[in-house]
Amino acid sequence: MPAASHITPELLQQRLDTLAHQLMQRDDALALLALGSVGLETDRIDAWSDLDFFVLVRDGAKQRYIGQLDWLTAAHPLAWHFQNTVDGHKALMEDGVFCEFAVFELHELAHIPYAAGRFIWRRSEVDPALASPQLVLPGPHDAHWLVGEALSNLLVGLQRYARGEKLAAMRLVQVHALDRVLELLESRQPLSASANASRDPFNIDRRIEKRNSHAAAALPDWAGGYEATVPAALSLLTALEAHGGVNAAIAARIRLLATMAK
Repeated sequence: MPAASHITPELLQQRLDTLAHQLMQRDDALALLALGSVGLETDRIDAWSDLDFFVLVRDGAKQRYIGQLDWLTAAHPLAWHFQNTVDGHKALMEDGVFCEFAVFELHELAHIPYAAGRFIWRRSEVDPALASPQLVLPGPHDAHWLVGEALSNLLVGLQRYARGEKLAAMRLVQVHALDRVLELLESRQPLSASANASRDPFNIDRRIEKRNSHAAAALPDWAGGYEATVPAALSLLTALEAHGGVNAAIAARIRLLATMAK
């Protein structure tokens, strides 16, 4: 299998074009919608990008496209794949191109949350407006909720750490609480407008190092690893206090638990 450096923006676009050509030969295929970095954010494609896409098909054809991937292997042979949702697969092509895709009938899109993409190919009967979601994407959380959720994650995480549940504690503190702190920072600090640092509407951590320099500098403390949950919790608490709205009683309890959890 070729090295990742062989994967270029040109190769990924060519693969999408080849796939589109294969689909247009099939009467029950309606469109190929590219998403993510191969969708509207092509400026950030690099050797580590994958192919995210939807295949839109006629009513009644969905299960055939999910159950038989001959339409995909016609674009390039597969080395591995598995069905990860009821709608689609993850797949590795023999040359190292990784794909994540879903298959939908047109009427389903009204109920599917997705970031806007671009059509590589579509039949005339497919409304070009479907490149953008009809379902409103989740909006930002209220700051009060973010602070409260982060504090509760820190508290419960340290209790679990003291009990010896270090993995569960690490995830509550360095994943869940951290995500809430990152959201809070995002709501209160101007972020980069660079295309290479665009916000993933489903994952706050994507490209955070490019989007927020303050967060990037603090990440070694906030996400220090399995044995670093206690200092991570204290550092995240300090970050929350810097933004205000932290109840003194729960802050004191978190600090007490940190001394007990060491």
